[in-house]
Amino acid sequence: QMSLSTKDAASNEEALHAFDFSTIDDMDPSLAGGHRAIYEREVPFELRVQQAADAPQEVGTLEAVRVKLLLLGDDAAPAALRVELTSENDLFFNYTHTLDPEGFRQVQESQKLMVDFAEYPSVLTRMLDTCIREPHAHLAVFVMQRGGRGHLDFIQNMEYKFVELLSCAFVASDDETVRQSIAFRYNAVKSRLALMQARLQDINALVKIKNPSLLLQLQRAPPRFPGSAASATTPAK
Repeated sequence: QMSLSTKDAASNEEALHAFDFSTIDDMDPSLAGGHRAIYEREVPFELRVQQAADAPQEVGTLEAVRVKLLLLGDDAAPAALRVELTSENDLFFNYTHTLDPEGFRQVQESQKLMVDFAEYPSVLTRMLDTCIREPHAHLAVFVMQRGGRGHLDFIQNMEYKFVELLSCAFVASDDETVRQSIAFRYNAVKSRLALMQARLQDINALVKIKNPSLLLQLQRAPPRFPGSAASATTPAK
């Protein structure tokens, strides 16, 4: 006959498997209109503020900005590309870069790009990944201007000079888009927390059956916070 502890473990495991995190992903407002995410990572950005077009840029601050690339249409012949910038340090930081084939031709001519629109998403992803791997040699500088305008400049440090590789124009998102983005991110974090709590309950129930003394030790141990693990394991001098 199944014990009460075994029943608890089984019910917790069933709850864990029943939890469908894909449902919250499907509610992402960025996917509206048939867009699909092809890239999403936090990238180190240097954020600068420029009060006027001819004014000098203020000294920048280095922050982790979440970059999301969304494609509409097939990879070989995309109908549009949208790049979204958000930040966990400032929930109201929300900028968008949108291009279709016609708009890309203007960028292609003005910046003398040697790629077509279908290759443009992969060019951006490579540049973003390079900024993550080599932050001292490849810089992502985002300049915020008045009127909700901004531009992202990819710059390579050649030791003797800085070379601008590509510049992307951005606009600040409207209030409704920002509100939807914040609400989705909050719900996503809440769902992840629920998943972790269900997993923790399942593990606790299983440990209680297999090794009750170990569970007692874990419950008595003080919680460790991020950044404290290294100091806790460092031997005292």
